[in-house]
This record gives sequence, C-alpha cells and structure tokens, in this order.
Amino acid sequence: MNSRSAIRKPVLVAIVISNLFFATRTFAADIKGQVLGAGVPIAQSTVTLLAASAGPPKQLAQTKTDSDGRFVIHSTGTSDSSLYLVAIGGVPAANKAAGNNPAIALMAVLGSKAPAKVVMNEMTTVASVWTNAQFLNDSTLLGQPLSLRIAAGNVPNFVDLETGGWGEAIQSPLNSSQTPTMANFATLADLLSGCVARVKTDACSSLFAAAAPPGGGLPTNTLNAAEAIALNPWHQPDKIYDLLRQFYQVSPSNHMLAVPYMPYLNWAPSAWVLPLKFDGGGYVAGGKAMFDSEGNLWVGDNFSVGWQGQDSLWQGHATKFAPNGKPLSPITTGFTGGGMEGGTFGAAIDAKDNAWFTTYGSKSIAVFDKNGKPLTPPEGINFGGRLGLMQGIIVTPSGDVWVLGIEKRQLVHFPKGDLTKGEIVCEGDNAEPCKSFVAPFHLGIDQQERIWVANSGVDHVTRFPASDPSKAENFKTGINNSGLGIDSQGNVWVTNRFGTGLLGMAHLVDMGVHLKMEGVESASDYLTKTMSQQKGGTLNGGSVTMLRPDGTPYPDSPFKSGGLPGPWAVAVDGNDNIWISNFAGPSSPIVELCGVRTEHCPPGVHTGGQISPPNGYVGGGLQMLTDIAVDPAGNVWAMNNWQDIDSCIGTPSEALSTRCGGQGVVIFYGMAKPVHAPQIGPARQP
Repeated sequence: MNSRSAIRKPVLVAIVISNLFFATRTFAADIKGQVLGAGVPIAQSTVTLLAASAGPPKQLAQTKTDSDGRFVIHSTGTSDSSLYLVAIGGVPAANKAAGNNPAIALMAVLGSKAPAKVVMNEMTTVASVWTNAQFLNDSTLLGQPLSLRIAAGNVPNFVDLETGGWGEAIQSPLNSSQTPTMANFATLADLLSGCVARVKTDACSSLFAAAAPPGGGLPTNTLNAAEAIALNPWHQPDKIYDLLRQFYQVSPSNHMLAVPYMPYLNWAPSAWVLPLKFDGGGYVAGGKAMFDSEGNLWVGDNFSVGWQGQDSLWQGHATKFAPNGKPLSPITTGFTGGGMEGGTFGAAIDAKDNAWFTTYGSKSIAVFDKNGKPLTPPEGINFGGRLGLMQGIIVTPSGDVWVLGIEKRQLVHFPKGDLTKGEIVCEGDNAEPCKSFVAPFHLGIDQQERIWVANSGVDHVTRFPASDPSKAENFKTGINNSGLGIDSQGNVWVTNRFGTGLLGMAHLVDMGVHLKMEGVESASDYLTKTMSQQKGGTLNGGSVTMLRPDGTPYPDSPFKSGGLPGPWAVAVDGNDNIWISNFAGPSSPIVELCGVRTEHCPPGVHTGGQISPPNGYVGGGLQMLTDIAVDPAGNVWAMNNWQDIDSCIGTPSEALSTRCGGQGVVIFYGMAKPVHAPQIGPARQP
C-alpha cells in the first residue's frame, strides 16, 4: 500500500518532546491534567502516558478521567526519551446522552520533563499530529532523538499545553491576521470536535469518509483522521471543509457558526497545511540555507535590517534559527565579521558545524563556527582581491569544499576544508571546467564523486570528477538554471528559471544584453523583474529538468506545471520526492513533485508529477522565495528573499524604500520525509 496514504489502525498515536540536553537525566513527577472535548470535560476517558525514543515506545502509566475530565498520573522519564499522553474514549459532557464515544482519541506532547499541568483537547491533537506526522505509525511513535526533539519542540508554537489554548507563534503578529494558518488550525479542531461531541449521529463516519486518503482505508478515531489529513493535505480539502457547515449552524446571537474554536475558515483551503512564519536574528532577504547537526538553520542574508536594499550593494550578514524557529543570532545585525557582507545562494555546513558563506558585497568567502564566531579574516577569503561575485558552495563527504564564482566563472577548492589551503582551480576561459561555465550558480556532488554545476547563463549543466576537474562534460537542460539537487539514485534535478522554448531563450538573451551593456546589477534586476511576472504552465513559467546519472534526460523532462511560475531551488526529501521554491509574484508557492520512488507518491502520480495543489502550497506569509530546505523532522523551510519588487529597482517610494528584502522564513510542518543534517552530499534519511 502507498506509504503516504496508508491509514493507521486504532492507535495510541503519540507526540514526543525532548529537551536539548545531551546527557541523560531522570525525572519523576505527578502530572495533573484534564481531557476536554468541544471545550467541556470528557469523563471516563482512558489516559495513557508513554515514552518514545529510537525504539518502541514504553507505556509508563495509565488512568481514567473523573466526571470533570480530570486525572493525575505519575511521570517517570529521562532526557533522552519523549513523553506523551493519549486519551481514548470517554463520555463527553457536550453529549452525555450518547454515552461512551470510542472514536475519541486525543493527544498532547509533554516533553522529556513532564509539566505539572496539562490540558488535552482537539487543539493539542492537531498541533501534535501536524508537527509529528512523519513519525506516527500505528501505535508506535518512532524516530531518531534529534528528529523527535525538533518535532516536539515545535508543538508549543501552536498550542499552550497548560491551557489547551493558542500557542505563542501562531497568534503572533507575523501569523494570526497575516495568514490563514490560525483559521486552518481552528477549523481542523472544530471538525475533530464534531466527532468527539457527535454533533450529528453520523458526524464521526462523515469525518472518516472525508479524511480517508487515496488508496487507503477509513480512519477509526479522531487521531486517525487527523493523521490522514496531515499526511495528505492536498487530498479533497473541499470535501473535508464542507463538514464544517454540516456540523455547525449559524448562531442567532452573533451570526457566526456555533463552533467551539475560532476563527474558522470562510472558504475551503487548497490544502490543509499549517505554515508559520518566523523572523529576527538579523534576517533580511535570505538566500541559501543549511541545517547544522542540531537542526539549527543557517542562512546568508542579501541585506541587513533597515537597509534600503537593492542589487547595487548586498551587505547583509548571517542568521541562525533554532529548530523551533526562534532566532539565535543578534536581533538586528545577525552574525557579522569574517568578510560576511551580502550573503548569496551559497551556504554550506561542514562536519564540524562550521558555516560557510559566499558573498556579493565583499566578493569573498566567510566562515563562522557554530557559535557565530568568524573563522576568516575581516575581509574574508578573497585570494588577494581576485574573487568576483560568489555563489554556490558545498561540502563533500570527503570534507573538501568547492565554491563557484558567478561573475568571473571561477572554481575554488579547499582540500579537506582547510582554510589555509584554498586555491582557485580555474577562471574564465583558462581551463576546464570553467570554460564550460556560463554564470555558474549552484552545485552538488553525486554518489560517484562527480560534481554537477548549474549554469544560469546557458541551457546546460556541467559535470566533472572531483578528482580531475579538467574532464568536464555538459548536458542540456532548460534555460537559466539556479537550483540543483541529487536524489538517492543519482538523478540530478535542476530548476530552469526561464523554462524552455523561445520565450525563455528570449529572456536569456535580453538578460545577457543587460549584463554586457549595463553590468551585473542591471542583469540581476532584469532577471528578478521577469521572474516575478511569470505565471506558470507551459507558456509563461519555469520548469524542472531531471537528468539520469549518465546525463540523459528522464522521459517528459523538463517538467512544467502551474505550480512552477519561477522555480529557484531544489530540495530532495528522505523519500526522494522533490520540493521546489518559486521566485514569482508577491506570495510565491512551494511545490512537491513526485520523485523516482513512486511508491511514496499518491496513486496515479508519476515521476515529475505535481503532488501539491495545482498552484502549489501557499500561505504562511510566503513572499518571493529563494531556497527551500527539509529538516530532520520533515518540516519544509522556505526563505523569503524579496517582497516588494518595486522597492528593489530604481528609486522607490520613500515610505517603501526598505521593503525590497523579504521578511522571515516560513515553516510548513510535517510535510516531507526527514533528511539528515548537516546535508553533506545527496540527501538521506536521519
């Protein structure tokens, strides 16, 4: 059965939390809790406390709720395990006459050290399932410690466990009224509540029928239903939404639906996704991003806070976010020094958790240790001023670091990542592979230790052995390549920002004219302005090329769709499905494509086919995106790069003159199969 669409059997589905301690510590305490449904107590519900880790979860204690839905349970756990509570069945006060409801299954995350008070309800269930969707399997919650820590650590962003009410991030000014996430969340809780309280005699069976995934069986309780929706958020969202109007009537007192949770959606969503936006730490116009070994995100910023940023000068710094989205770098400046001036689409994390960045402003390479201390000199590494504008950078499994210079067609190599032994391998037309480069943008290394380079100035990628860069080969792609990702089978996925065909080639020629006549700034402005106006589809959008390991195109490649108006970056998840960001329009979508392992795709969707809705996943405060990345918990992070195109070019309105740079990162929770961090070489599961 398709693993995305398989329905779990009746389970004690769990949510895990772990603290960030690395030493094992033991905790013991009593937990005072209450189980609520539709905002009122659930009596006689069986509450189970479990501990999850890399092995099968262990049952620690079990009890039943009293007439007020209250319970006390003794907790014993260690810092390397994750505690969670599941409540099954019971008599909801919202409908005592119906008696025990076996379809009730609610969940709440506790963490490695249990809190003194806990409320379990539909909101804690939604928060727990969406953040932990990739680790739920029947009665087992299973994952690597880091993955479970990250997943559980994000639950409080949605819900306050002590009250069962809203968490901090979802009701913050960046989210709440700025995105539909709060309404998506509350609507999901209302739908679960309809079954919990059996607001109609067929409420549960209606929910289960609507939530059933393609190719899978029917859910049997509210937890199953939530999991099915979270794993298949794109599947018949309108059918699920219609239940809201069936379950609840308009209240004559306020002319709104009489739901237990507000705000609810007024229209059906395109997908049941729960993205949240985070900002701070000096973030402005983020470019390339990478996760370190603890799941923290590092990103290079084009600009700095308060700067009237444009292509005339990139002078931004480096930002670091914790796995739960909280900024770890200084609020205004980010991490500075070491030549960090104007981050680009060049960022990499090595095996020591050092963060490597390429720059435009200083035309150099900057490196920070895991605490944000510069390891490079104040001017960065620039080889005596020989470097031009820099872009892609990777760390290979052997520890080598390879860097691309887009302006001067340069290739730089640091053997074993040694900062003192870097060399410019080639430049311009002096030798291969640089002769084959035309505005080289990004790169990756495959399982055969061959490096693939995406060229933004021509319709081919370049490949060469890491052991002998002079042996370069070129393979045809679409036009104006930027992102590049390599899956577990060695297939190469490349984003073509101008797509294919005559229109795309005309755009490329025009960009070249701007470069030759007016310089890099003019060419870059032309690129971003053109991409921002593309609509997607076969005539006016980008595409994604897939090449087999031998360089031959996969059937039907390049792939096009309405969800690819301006594809920029590629991320490969642990199932080999492909995630694409877009730089197009004021609120660009992200897109999931079916990879080569089609058993992880919905029935009938083939390699290169779009899994996400026709126009991609939207919401969460997305702007014009550069990078996209999958973390060890299966969360998909998108980097807002630009937000107001008119503020980026020429002399903008004074009032909007700082609004070129994109604001914040957006996290889509539990959407992808997790990926090991740091990603060195092709993506793999933790």
